[in-house]
Amino acid sequence: MMRRKGLVVVAVAVVAIATGGWFLQRETAPIGSVYQQARLFDDVLAHVADYYVDSLDERQLYQMAIDGMLDQLHDPYSIYLKPEDFRGLTEATTGNYTGLGLSIEVRDGWITVVGPLPDTPAERAGVQSGDRIVALDGCSTEGWKQDQAVRELRGPAGSPAALTIRRVGVDQPIQYKLTRATIHIRSVQVAMLLDDRVGFISLNPVNETSAAEVAAAVDSLTRLGMKSLVFDLRNNPGGLLDQGVAVSDLFLDPGDTIVTTRGRAPGATRSFRDAKPQRWPNLPIVVLANAYSASAAEIIAGAWQDHDRALLVGTPTFGKGLVQSFWPLTPQSGLKLTTARWYTPSGRTIQRQTRNEAEQEAQVVAAQRGQDAKVDSTLLFHTEGGRTVFGGGGIRPDLFVAPDTYTVAERVFTRALGDKIPVFRDALTTYALELKEGPRLPAPSFTVTEGMVDEVLRRVRAKGAQVPDSVVAGARSLIAQELSYEASRYVFGRSAEVRRRMADDRQVQQALALARRAKSPHDLLALAATPAPLRNQ
Repeated sequence: MMRRKGLVVVAVAVVAIATGGWFLQRETAPIGSVYQQARLFDDVLAHVADYYVDSLDERQLYQMAIDGMLDQLHDPYSIYLKPEDFRGLTEATTGNYTGLGLSIEVRDGWITVVGPLPDTPAERAGVQSGDRIVALDGCSTEGWKQDQAVRELRGPAGSPAALTIRRVGVDQPIQYKLTRATIHIRSVQVAMLLDDRVGFISLNPVNETSAAEVAAAVDSLTRLGMKSLVFDLRNNPGGLLDQGVAVSDLFLDPGDTIVTTRGRAPGATRSFRDAKPQRWPNLPIVVLANAYSASAAEIIAGAWQDHDRALLVGTPTFGKGLVQSFWPLTPQSGLKLTTARWYTPSGRTIQRQTRNEAEQEAQVVAAQRGQDAKVDSTLLFHTEGGRTVFGGGGIRPDLFVAPDTYTVAERVFTRALGDKIPVFRDALTTYALELKEGPRLPAPSFTVTEGMVDEVLRRVRAKGAQVPDSVVAGARSLIAQELSYEASRYVFGRSAEVRRRMADDRQVQQALALARRAKSPHDLLALAATPAPLRNQ
């Protein structure tokens, strides 16, 4: 018996020595020191690498440790960027990638060109909206998914690409030999006159050329006779801080505060102020924002609202008011880390105060519906002109206008489609492309007939979607509307589609009604209290 006890003691001693004297260190080591924590981490990593049941590369373990540490910050914006993420960030902030310059969708199993981007190899070669890319470098593209199509069409600048295209009205395939180049995705998505006096600019996202593009668009529209501007920031996820400041600067006076950042690191707390005189000081501006306007887009909206320079219409913004700093760690990776918070000129925090992403998303959805429970009457702030604005995160509009939503019958229709929704989209596109031939539509203001709706439904049902007539009856207007957008795009071009969509857009029409009546920036603030009824366009 004594011998057995002795063997147990020896065994415990051997285990303790083999594992780095853990039992002894547990009692005596100063576990609070950074040195000891680093040593503990190395010990754990070494044991996992040597003894874990599955073989793991030590490089993989270090990556897992980095991801785990950042995850414990409970901040979805602080992340280690791997090569693929690094490329995505570069494209988002610069607006640049290398490829052919095509906006595409996969429809009915084929790559369909939504439109060539301006001043790109695809546009210069003559690729058109509605073209189907049936082969790339001699390989069929049938059945490609969106991600695969984007990946294959892109490539190093200077590399060749041979496209085989099917075009409506042309019997034989068309061959294009293109050379990939650096493509710049413009930040100003749309710049046009809505009528003879009101301009419209859509900005998305905020990248390194945003301020220059906005200035050029305003100059162009002014030459065409623009007297008021609707500036659309809806669904703009933000982007670069310096460009958010630069766009704000275009419509503020020298010395005006644009945004303040507050953080604990050296240089993290600072104020950004307007540096240049306004070029269009008398231009009334209505800004459109919604629950998915975020980050740098909120800087613009907050600065203009706090200085009474623009009237904000729509729904409360997302509330992403965190500054991310970026450190390249290798040539193809880096660390994006939250280092400060943003505050509007009046002192409002842009960041929504939530415990996690799910809670923030719930707040955003509620705000979109006009049920924002986070408005705190104790968090009162005042604009330059003395108007009251609320804090608590996000930028709240001066005039709440809910977005268009499906009717009950239309929601029943979409639920009935279920996993056949892509079939519905395919039917719209293929029919729209057929309408392009002839042409069968007389003008961009064409009317979608009941027969056209019936044809879409016939195609949807032929593809296996079982939608009862009783369900279809309440969705015919929705089907007609979606077909009108699709046909406008492929028959008359992107601008015709945009105009058609805006004519049906409640928020745009409210903004247009206000902009039409405004003679000066100050007029808008008074008009918002008694907005004019909407007129049919």
